Amino acid sequence: MELGIGLPNTVPGTSREELLEFARAAEEAGFSSLGTIDRIVYGNYEPLIALAGAASVTERIRLLTSILLAPPRGNPAELAKQALSLDALAGGGRAVLGLGVGGREDDYEVSGIPLSERGQRMDATVEKLRRVFDGEGELEAKIGPRRGPGPSLILGGSVEASFRRAARFGDGWMMGGGTPEQFGQGVEQLRAAWEKEGRDGEPRKMALGYFSLGPDAEKNAEEELGDYYAWLGEEVAGMIVAAAAKDAETVKGYMQAFESQGCDEFVFFPTSADPEQVRLLAEAAGL
Repeated sequence: MELGIGLPNTVPGTSREELLEFARAAEEAGFSSLGTIDRIVYGNYEPLIALAGAASVTERIRLLTSILLAPPRGNPAELAKQALSLDALAGGGRAVLGLGVGGREDDYEVSGIPLSERGQRMDATVEKLRRVFDGEGELEAKIGPRRGPGPSLILGGSVEASFRRAARFGDGWMMGGGTPEQFGQGVEQLRAAWEKEGRDGEPRKMALGYFSLGPDAEKNAEEELGDYYAWLGEEVAGMIVAAAAKDAETVKGYMQAFESQGCDEFVFFPTSADPEQVRLLAEAAGL
């Protein structure tokens, strides 16, 4: 199983210098991907722009949106062009476009899109992205720049429609938080949908979680995750804080548990923008 690390693009107060140094350190430590989380009504760095910055200071590590809110982005062709541009700037083949629908009403309200339309808009978006990435259609084939194999497409979600989309249009699926057992159940649903769509090969299976290491581990987890997930209520936010890996034993435990459920890549997201967190995670994971 590969091990990715998230950029601190949602950690309040993250500076340009911290974000770029985090990216450099992650590549040097041997992580497989740099992930980003998406929100609109929040003070986070926009994922594709954050990854473009990371692309400028790295050469190997994959650049992953995990996930990007697709329905509020009104023009799928423009989103495809942005992803192709990121991939080209990164040298080709490094961009991984992970997409989801999200569930925050304020992100949809400010975008002028009814939350009830998110599934329909998601379907239209991923279908167009697939056509552009595959060069299907006279106009779609002209959208670029294109370098090498282009971006891969990973779709998130936990309902039946999510697995159907992943099997029909994606290269794989990602679980955005949950237990190893829930991941294993998702993998079974994904494989069933994959077979039903007549897809060859094996879908890529990914998951994410949080970590907070060092002397301020508990404090950082409470402050960052408590604020980010406050909209879910104090009890749920507290559960997410408690689930963050805060020592090497828990880091390794998560890795082993998800790998045993068929995970191809697990991405740990930080709760601090201090680049020292990269070294601490690499050491805990045994990289």
